Amino acid sequence: MFEGFTLRRIRCAVGEIAVRIGGSGPPVLLLHGYPQCHVMWHRVAPILATRRTVICPDLRGYGASAKPPGDPGHRTYAKRASARDLVELARALGFERFAVVGHDRGGRVGHRLALDHPERVERLAVLDIVPTRTVFEATDRTIALGYFHWFFLAQPAPLPERMIGADPDLWLETLLARWSGTGDLGPFAGPPLEAYRAAFRDPATIHASCEDYRAAATIDLEHDAADAEQRVTCPLLVLWGEKGLIQRRFDVLATWREKAAGQVEGGPLPCGHFLPEEAPEATATALARFLAG
Repeated sequence: MFEGFTLRRIRCAVGEIAVRIGGSGPPVLLLHGYPQCHVMWHRVAPILATRRTVICPDLRGYGASAKPPGDPGHRTYAKRASARDLVELARALGFERFAVVGHDRGGRVGHRLALDHPERVERLAVLDIVPTRTVFEATDRTIALGYFHWFFLAQPAPLPERMIGADPDLWLETLLARWSGTGDLGPFAGPPLEAYRAAFRDPATIHASCEDYRAAATIDLEHDAADAEQRVTCPLLVLWGEKGLIQRRFDVLATWREKAAGQVEGGPLPCGHFLPEEAPEATATALARFLAG
């Protein structure tokens, strides 16, 4: 995986951020989702690297990046804190402005990054999400059952940590299969699945990822409420899986157009939740076209 890429560790205020870098040209950050790490981009990153400097970090708390303990207010894992890491990371690599592509949790970090640091983000693509506040406000039986993990992971420590830690492989594999369009682990077979298993067997990763969801249900909502009138000002691409919950429950483009001041484009791809692994060529084609402007 990631032929021609280098794996580095960049010192940021939170600690070391692990990042895979390849290609040349204008920079683009590819941000992973839950319950994965940067490896999820292994099919898309090499395609984009033919025209871009592709930067694939592990977000704080995930993969091989720093995993500080949570705090009572969950600010350590607020999307604002993760977004700040990426500004530091890009600057350390010599980039003051960059494009951002985020899947799942990475999309939420990308959204916050575009709000907090609009001068840094040239273009933003979000994959298979609507804004966090929108999901909570629209929660009904369909969302509660489909996104049950949001409410489980946000429970006070150490309950979810202990339960997931009893069999992390079962938890990880259940979620991957459940959200994939194929209903199985086929899209992740081989080295990617082994990388996800290895990362999620670390109790610190389990704790950090729970804190990510605790932050989503608390401090992130406070930040979103305070910025309710703020809009994404850069061009925005929205992609989602036509077999997933997002399409069934939301008018995705209309939802994001309410959050943006400028251009919003996008549409569904023929897959489930994991676009970069289930439909890598279609995902890369859509991203390359968008990034080219």
